[in-house]
Amino acid sequence: MADFRVVVSDSKTGKAYQVVSSGAEANKLIGKKIGDTVNGDSVGLAGYTLKLTGGSDKDGFAMRGDLPGTARRKILVSSGVGYKPPASGVRKRKSMRGNEVSSDVSQVNAVIVDYGQKSLEEIFPPKVEGEGAPAKTEKSTKRR
Repeated sequence: MADFRVVVSDSKTGKAYQVVSSGAEANKLIGKKIGDTVNGDSVGLAGYTLKLTGGSDKDGFAMRGDLPGTARRKILVSSGVGYKPPASGVRKRKSMRGNEVSSDVSQVNAVIVDYGQKSLEEIFPPKVEGEGAPAKTEKSTKRR
C-alpha cells in the first residue's frame, strides 16, 4: 500500500496545496510517468484534471523526467532538475529517481490542467491564525 503527499499547484493564483493520498486512491498513481494526466478524484479533487510534473522519493532524491523507469541511478548531470552548477560547464554525478511513480516515491508534484465545479478555496479552506497554536505570553522587561 502506497502513501503519497501530492502537491497540487494552481497556475491561476500561484498557490500550492498539499494533499495526502493513501490506499486505493494512491495506487492509481503508481505506474504513471512525469507528463501524464490523471483524474483529480485520486487526490480528492473531483472534476479536476492534473498533470504530473515531478516528485521525490522517501530519501529526498528528485525524480527526473528524462530518466526512464522507477529505479534510482547515478547519472552525470550538467544542469536541470536536482542540480544547479556553481559555474558554467561544471558537471557532477548525482543520484536521481526515474520518471515513473512507484511505492518508493513519497511526494508527487502536479499542476492543474482542467478545473472542476468547486473552487479550490471551498475544497481547501484557509487556515485561521492562532488555531492550534499556544497562546503567547508577554515577557517582562524589568530587571531583577
